[in-house]
Amino acid sequence: MKFLSVAQWEFLEKIKSKAFLISLVLLPIIMVGFGVLPGVLASQTEDEKTVIGIIDETGRLADALDKRLREKYELGDGSPVYELRDLGPLGGDPEQRRALANAMVSEKEIEGYFTIPATVYDSGAVEYRSENAGNLRVIERFGRTIEEVIMAARFSERGYDPSVIKSLMTDVDVRPIKLSGSGDESESGFLETFFSAYIFIMMLMFLVLTSGQLLIRSVVEEKSNRVIEVLLSSCSANDLMVGKILGLSGLGLFQVFVWLIIGAVLMLKFGSFSIPLDHVLLMMMYFVLGYLLYAAIFVGAGSPVTTEQEAQQITSYVSLTLVFPIVLAVPAMQNPDSTLIQVLTFVPLLTPAFMLMRIPIQMPATWEIVLTLTILLLCTVGAMWLAGRIFRIAILVYGKRPTLAELGRWIRTP
Repeated sequence: MKFLSVAQWEFLEKIKSKAFLISLVLLPIIMVGFGVLPGVLASQTEDEKTVIGIIDETGRLADALDKRLREKYELGDGSPVYELRDLGPLGGDPEQRRALANAMVSEKEIEGYFTIPATVYDSGAVEYRSENAGNLRVIERFGRTIEEVIMAARFSERGYDPSVIKSLMTDVDVRPIKLSGSGDESESGFLETFFSAYIFIMMLMFLVLTSGQLLIRSVVEEKSNRVIEVLLSSCSANDLMVGKILGLSGLGLFQVFVWLIIGAVLMLKFGSFSIPLDHVLLMMMYFVLGYLLYAAIFVGAGSPVTTEQEAQQITSYVSLTLVFPIVLAVPAMQNPDSTLIQVLTFVPLLTPAFMLMRIPIQMPATWEIVLTLTILLLCTVGAMWLAGRIFRIAILVYGKRPTLAELGRWIRTP
């Protein structure tokens, strides 16, 4: 049972380090920042007036647009958010007018300007020029309001009263309600569902990045200091490897446990999203097996390296597989049972992340859960075995990195 002594030493040695204590607090702050800060910034209201130019080549929409914007968007003191400046009187041909308007943008006289062509009724095309062309709030608001003004003008041309038509139209607010397998109902919005899945993937990624680096760095440091030879005189290579994996895995899972407590407290305090207990237990199975699979890969790939630079390269390459599910998070949420998502779920390195994503959104079929857990368990055991075969020889090899052929011989060596 010497591996338990190794695991205990690794756990206690790392948990007392300043780097671990800092990450214990800093990483939840980073995750909350990633999840909350973009929404807070996007929902901030304006506190000052914005001057927007308008070139109305139709000659009929500018006044109606100005009136509609004043009705819809106001500052805290009741004044309009947007002040429209008619750039039609600039005169000249369209090119000269555009050059003068561009100069006004450069001199900060206006934030930007919209050009409404005479063909807008047919084409629906409107141009917006600004130094900040990524201001989606302005583009979206003006685009929607211009569309409303055009519709009102069309109604008037056909003899309909736009105000009467508007009074007959009703805004529809769709309230999503999630159904469980047993038919129970619970309200579940987009952000609630998305972040309940997203937060577990982010925790797994951060855990793999931090603990994986610790695991490889520990091996590299002991090899470079020749401490590994002293350790092998007291225990076998398998005991040393298993002890390191268990110790640093325990460290990582302790970190996750603290994060979950912090998350539970925040959810109870602010009444945010919640996940059924049976879902949490199932997700933790994928989480733990996924982490052990990555830990075995880190040990197998990291034990032959001899420098910190090589260790960082190995860590980054393996961790890239966790970024892929994050890229597909939104498509997976919209259609978790699509053929592509199902196929990717059965790729062992992607299984934990995709199942952590799918379970809170829509529980997969029982056969998928059983099969993916079986595949993940077998791959984890196989990766541990392969890592052990490589580790027992690689920790005593110095100099150049072994080739794939040499690694194959190490695995076959009894």
